[in-house]
Amino acid sequence: MALSNTVLITGASSGIGATYAQRFAQRRHDLVLVARDAARLQALADTLRTAHGVKVDVLQADLTRPADIARVEARLRDDASISTLINNAGMAQTGGFAAQTADAIDRLITLNTSTPTRLAAAIAPRLAAAGTGAIVNIGSVVGMAPEFGMSVYGATKAFVLFLSQGLALELGPKGVYVQAVLPATTRTEIWERAGMDLSAMPEVMEVGELVDAALVGFDRREAVTIPPLHDDAHWSALDGARQALLGGLRQAHAAPRYQR
Repeated sequence: MALSNTVLITGASSGIGATYAQRFAQRRHDLVLVARDAARLQALADTLRTAHGVKVDVLQADLTRPADIARVEARLRDDASISTLINNAGMAQTGGFAAQTADAIDRLITLNTSTPTRLAAAIAPRLAAAGTGAIVNIGSVVGMAPEFGMSVYGATKAFVLFLSQGLALELGPKGVYVQAVLPATTRTEIWERAGMDLSAMPEVMEVGELVDAALVGFDRREAVTIPPLHDDAHWSALDGARQALLGGLRQAHAAPRYQR
C-alpha cells in the first residue's frame, strides 16, 4: 500500500500546531488541519496554499467531544494519503490538585491522553500495513517533574511519553516511526488559556525554535526529542537507570527490606 505525503496536525490553529503546519508546508507536504477555531484554521490554510502551493484541508473539531474525535478518527482510518499524525492538541492546568473541578480534570485527561491515544490507534494499523509513516506526540518535560506542581497536567504528559515509547517498540519494527517531543515552557496560547502569566516565567522558548528543533529530531528519527535539554547525556543516564532498575526486579519475592 503506497502512502502520499499528507500530514494531519491537531491543535493546528495557533502555536506549536500552526508552526508545524508552516514547516511541513515548506517541505511540500499536503495538510489536514484540525482545531476548534474554524476561522483561524481557514485563514492559516489560505496562507499556506498561497505561499507553498500545497493542498490544505480544514477539519473543525473539539477534541474533547466524542463525536468530533470520531470524525477525526474516521479521516485517519480512511484517508490513505495521510502518512503522518502530529498529536499536538492539548491544554494546561492552573492551580493545585485540590483546586481542580471534576469537569476540568475530565477535559484535561480527555484532550491530553484519551484523544491522542485514540487518534494514534486510528492510523496505526494502516501505517503498519504500509510499512511506513510517522506518529509524533507532543508531551512536556513536566511529565518528568512532579516537583513543578502541575500534578494532573504532568501525569497526562508522563502518559504521552510512556505511550510513545511503547508504540515505538511495537510499531518501529513494522516501519512506523514514533516520536515523543518534550518541550519546556514555550511561548504559546496554552498558558494564557490556563490563566497563567507567561511573563512571570524566567525562561521561555520561542515556538519556531521549538518546532525547528523537534524537526531535527524527527529527521534523525529520535524516539524522544527534548529541545531544551542541552546535555543529552542526562537523558541517556536516566533511561539507562530505568533499564537497570527493571533488571533488578525479582517478582517471586519481596525485597528483604520489606520482609519481617
